[in-house]
Amino acid sequence: MPGEVSFFWQGWVVGFSIAAPVGPIGVLCIRHSLAGGRWAGFSAGMGAASADSLFALLGAFGLTALSGFLVGQQFWLRLVGGLFLCWLGGRILWTSRLQPTAFDLDRTPAEPLQPLRIYLSTFALTLSNPLTILSFAAVFAGLGLAVGAGAASAGWVVLGVFCGSAAWWLLLSSAAAALRARLSPPVLRWIDRLSGAVILVFGLAILISLSMMR
Repeated sequence: MPGEVSFFWQGWVVGFSIAAPVGPIGVLCIRHSLAGGRWAGFSAGMGAASADSLFALLGAFGLTALSGFLVGQQFWLRLVGGLFLCWLGGRILWTSRLQPTAFDLDRTPAEPLQPLRIYLSTFALTLSNPLTILSFAAVFAGLGLAVGAGAASAGWVVLGVFCGSAAWWLLLSSAAAALRARLSPPVLRWIDRLSGAVILVFGLAILISLSMMR
């Protein structure tokens, strides 16, 4: 049991560390937290945590055939992800202009946020970057985790990755939701527009990087 607990906490640290860098999912988590509260943002984060856990599962159990296939299809997966980010960023900018009261804390948003839809969209978006599998595989190999250590140990590592990633998203969504009550609706609307612009830039950056691969 002590060894299994050690595997869990090492996986926790890996999951937290990989989730923490700011990227499009982080911006989405903050945006949803400001618009719909902590649990809306946490739904976005849990989509990313689930995808990270799937990548960790592939890396930990050495499922090279499936992970190799996903990495081999990275161009098309990232193309879809980049286009989706461009569409999402543009949509946020457009709806922010058309619905100026969306962040009025004294009113109900025109379209209630749907946690399941948010979860599924961020899950799919995170899956569009299969190179994360290689990141997990490299970290596990460097730390001597999971691979060759048995299925039980690998399972504890994957569980730790999920819990560590989920802990980061809960922390981020809670902090953003707490900030929501301190900001005026005009400031929240500008933050919403800024988040849309940042997401759009992330999408364009992915598409530009793909054009250099061909």
